[in-house]
Amino acid sequence: MGIIIKITKVTKKTSVVKPVKSVAVENETSVKKPAVKSSKITAPSFDLTGSKKGTLTLPEELFNGKINEQLMAQYVRVYLANQHQGTANTKTRSQVKGSRRKVWRQKGTGRARHGSITGPVFVGGGIVHGPHPHDFGLKMPKKMKIQALVSALTFKNNESQVFVIDGDLSGKTKEFTNILNSITADHKKAPSILFVRSKDDVNSLRASKNVVKVETVTGSDINTYSVIKSKALVLSKNAIDEMKKTFIKI
Repeated sequence: MGIIIKITKVTKKTSVVKPVKSVAVENETSVKKPAVKSSKITAPSFDLTGSKKGTLTLPEELFNGKINEQLMAQYVRVYLANQHQGTANTKTRSQVKGSRRKVWRQKGTGRARHGSITGPVFVGGGIVHGPHPHDFGLKMPKKMKIQALVSALTFKNNESQVFVIDGDLSGKTKEFTNILNSITADHKKAPSILFVRSKDDVNSLRASKNVVKVETVTGSDINTYSVIKSKALVLSKNAIDEMKKTFIKI
């Protein structure tokens, strides 16, 4: 005799939620959001007399980038490796001039056996495992170099170490030192100051080349290592345009 099981379907009553009427807000259209102001990247500018003239807008593509410390460290390593000339050279025993005859007989002298006076144990003999001309150069992609430079320039600007000379120097060293005294009073005690000029500005080179602890480079030749090691970055107004033409177009 089989057992019959009846399955009954249980239905749940769903409660209907009535929509709530929205409450109108008075003067909803009158509320305005505050306008977001675009922050410009600026640096203090000085005239030829050394007095502060105001601020000058810097290109955001160069002075408002992301700071990548690892990329800057990589550039410094590549830069210093490329400064290594690798021209040191020593002569081996086959290159040293000297007699090739046996110094003394093989046995019976009580001394160690030697085959030639050009051996490394004799004065004037060859050098063992000495340095030879070697290329220590390393390569780095061009875009990575530019990103490292942008990181260094952005860091300097965030630390308020970027200054601009608004005007054409006459070539007088005294005029240039007066400007430096206005920018940073302790520039003589600073490790170094990097002065960036335009390539065609010969007077700026003449005015800055004899100043102690001032390194002068052109806008197209500026590099990350010089920017990092400098205490302050002084730019001529024409050099900024040269930097934009050189680095932003890539």
